[in-house]
Order: sequence, then structure tokens, then C-alpha cells
Amino acid sequence: MDTSSFPPQLLARPWPERLAYFHSYTVAHPTLVEAKEKLLCAIQDSAPNTLILVLGPAGVGKTTLRHKIEQVLTRDLAPDLAADPTRLPVVSIEAMAYDARTFNWGDHFHRLLLEMEEPLVAYKIAPPPGAPPESSRGFRLGRRPTAAAYQHAAEQALTFRRPKAVLIDEAQHLAKIPSGRKLADQLDVIKSIASRTRTVHVLFGTYDLLAFRNLSGQLSRRSIDIHFRRYQLDDPSQKNTFRGVLRSFEQHLPLAEPPDLLQQWDYLYERSIGCVGVLKQWLNRALAIAARQNATTFSRQILEASRLSVAQCEKMLAEALEGEHQLIEREEDVRSLRLRLGLKDDASEKNRISPTTDVVKQSDPRRRRRPGERRPYRDKVGVGGPVYAESAGI
Repeated sequence: MDTSSFPPQLLARPWPERLAYFHSYTVAHPTLVEAKEKLLCAIQDSAPNTLILVLGPAGVGKTTLRHKIEQVLTRDLAPDLAADPTRLPVVSIEAMAYDARTFNWGDHFHRLLLEMEEPLVAYKIAPPPGAPPESSRGFRLGRRPTAAAYQHAAEQALTFRRPKAVLIDEAQHLAKIPSGRKLADQLDVIKSIASRTRTVHVLFGTYDLLAFRNLSGQLSRRSIDIHFRRYQLDDPSQKNTFRGVLRSFEQHLPLAEPPDLLQQWDYLYERSIGCVGVLKQWLNRALAIAARQNATTFSRQILEASRLSVAQCEKMLAEALEGEHQLIEREEDVRSLRLRLGLKDDASEKNRISPTTDVVKQSDPRRRRRPGERRPYRDKVGVGGPVYAESAGI
């Protein structure tokens, strides 16, 4: 993690600049780095029509992860982009939540086209039924495009611009469906676009995105799960890492007197439930209060004025625990899978006692003894030691 601090000259700058500096600062902490490496490997090494689900609690830092992936893909594809200016390194969009409680695919594809800077977005048309896509005109004046027209235009644009991946943030909003429609139908739309355009699609979302897992065998075969975890105190190393994150934030708060966040680490953990994103937003709010008060450091009162309530933390923690519980692979589930496949249960085989020859030798009195081996009698013990004459029959 970063061990430097903010530029000292920043203290002489106006508060808006100091606030902007800290708002843009991110910590490359271990769980973020681990999730980034896993996601990059999944994008680079998977089939081009793969669906990747990045799951984690609210406020863990999924949006920060998305921005990091955008930066890395843009940097890695720089030579290809220089050789082919029509190509895009990545297309990134946020799935919107709509008042109608139904996900609006037409608006989603419309904003996807705007993100790719597609021309004449307001005049797109779908090809006539049965006609090859290349035989139809790309736009028509005087008519509002339909959702199907926007989808067709988005597929054509993705095929032409060839991004390495399409990143969809807040993807749990895709689960908002009208009554009577199957949840699998929503994900089938994304699956269809990924297949037609040969483009990896990454869905970032809360544990509500778990509803999309294993909807069908085909989706299970083509999807990859990446769990972006919060820090948990049952692992001592994670406790130390969380304290290291606090130290990094502490050193980059543009205050004349850096606050001692480590002294209050348990309080900061309590009201962030171990999520670095929640912690960063809390510190952003606290720094804004300090700016209004022209304070030189954080006081406990400032932290308390900007914290989340107990009820809010309880709700976030309940959702996090439920999601973490669903992602655990239990031993009984593994055993059930092996039995249904006709495989041996390794755990049961290890625990089962087999009738070995050693057990028989110890319990069978009719066993033939070796020459010179005495019969198993209990020896008498006295002052002078064991009496062998009686047992030996002398």
C-alpha cells in the first residue's frame, strides 16, 4: 500500500482543491489488488463471449475496481489503438434503476451507443425481418428508434469497435423485471449480445446479482464468479490490513495535523463493516465538515457527525453476511455432487475403519505365535519384580 503522503504545498491551496485531491485518492489494498488480478486474467484468458460476475457487498469498492480495469485495458491496448483508431479499449456503463421498477433495455442500449460515441443515435432502425443486417440502412429520419433498433445498433457498434470488454456497473438493476417475465430472460439478452459481438461482458453488482447465478446449465458453463470481499476480523491478517488502509488514508488527508485514525480503528471498522469504499465515503464527508469549520484535524465529533447510523450498518451487514453465506462451498455440497456423479466420497473413505490385518492380529487369540513367543498371561508384580515361574509353567 501507498506509504507516501499528500504534497505539503497542498495545505496552502483552497479547500476545494484539497477536497478534490482526497476524493480522487484510492488505496491499492490487497482485496482490491486480488480482485483486479482475477478479473484481468478472466478477461484476457476466457472465451470472447464469456460473462463475468463481480460480486461484493455495497461499498466494498466495485466502482473503483471498474475504473482500475478501464485504465489497465486502455494502457495495455495502446499499440493496437494507435494502429487502429476505430477500436475502443473498453466500453463502460452503469445499469440504471428506473421508476417503473422494470429495467429499460431500450434506454440501456441508447446510453451504450452514446458511450461509444456512435453517430445518429436518435435515428437508428432495426433491419427488416429475415434480411441480413448489412443489407439495411443504418438510420431513418423522423421515427423514434425502438428497443430492438437500439439493440441491433449496439451489436453492430460493438462488432465494429471491438472493445476488449463491456463493463456494466450496478448490474443488479438488471434483475428488475416485469411480472410474468423470467429472470433468465434478462440475462439471455446480455448472453446473446456477448455471443453475437464476441465480447466479454463483466457485470459488477451487489449480492443481489446472485440471483443470476446458475439460472441454466448454459449460463453456468459460460460464466465466471469473482468475489470481491470485505475485510473480516476473524482473520488476523485482514485486521492488520484494514489498519494499514487506515494508515494510508491518514497520511493523505490534507490536514495540518493528521488525525490518529489507528487509535479509533475499531470504531471506523464498526461503521464501515470492513468495506473500504464505505470508509472512504465516510472520510470524504468528514473532510467536507472539517473544510466548513476550517479545522486543522479530525475530531471525534466530526467523525460522529458524518458516520452511518447503526440501522444502516446493520442492514449492510445483514446483506453482506447473507451473500457471503451463499458463496461458501460446503463439504456436504461437494459430497453430494460426488455421489450424484458416481464418485467415491473421499471424506467418508478417510473416516471409515477398514478390517486391516493389524486389527485381526491384535484380537485373534488363535493366531500362531512365533518360536520363543510366550502366551499372553498377566504377570504378577511383587517386591522382587515379576514372577516368571508360574506363567512359564516351571
